[in-house]
Amino acid sequence: MRKLKLSFYKRDTIEVAKDLLGKYLVHVTQGTVRIGKIVEVEAYLGPKDLAAHSSKGLTKRTEVLFGPAGCAYVYLVYGMYYCINAVTEDPGCAVLIRAIEPIQHVDGRSQGPGLVCRSLHIDKRLNGHSLLSDDLYIASPDVKESFTIIKKPRIGVDYAAHWAKRLLRFYIKDNPFVSKR
Repeated sequence: MRKLKLSFYKRDTIEVAKDLLGKYLVHVTQGTVRIGKIVEVEAYLGPKDLAAHSSKGLTKRTEVLFGPAGCAYVYLVYGMYYCINAVTEDPGCAVLIRAIEPIQHVDGRSQGPGLVCRSLHIDKRLNGHSLLSDDLYIASPDVKESFTIIKKPRIGVDYAAHWAKRLLRFYIKDNPFVSKR
């Protein structure tokens, strides 16, 4: 496994989203290495994207989105689930990790962004954390897998006008751990 470099995140958000598929999300806690293969993501394209948190501007909640690429944006939804995003090159842009395939020490279901964080023990304490660190990072597997990428509209963003219909959700075709087909 090779940890991704900062240059990976300092690119076009859609390209980063597609390239995250098949990579490993790794969280090391209390000596336990938890690993999930990223199988589904959504791209959020900054302040102009009405589905992006950054569309509301720079706030205490969104300041990580406007910070450097290669950081984790972790937030709470529905008052009970944490979600993790990888911040990319442009201010306000990030990629939401929607689903992972369990590889090592993944607790419970992982099909859905809240379940990704729950299964890997990721919470708000990791908001703003560098994805280049030794305890939270994304890595390339030793053997690159061949797969087909499916593009669909994002889930749960009907409020975002024409942005709701954009094909900014990407997943690995036929992977059983994708959250919704």
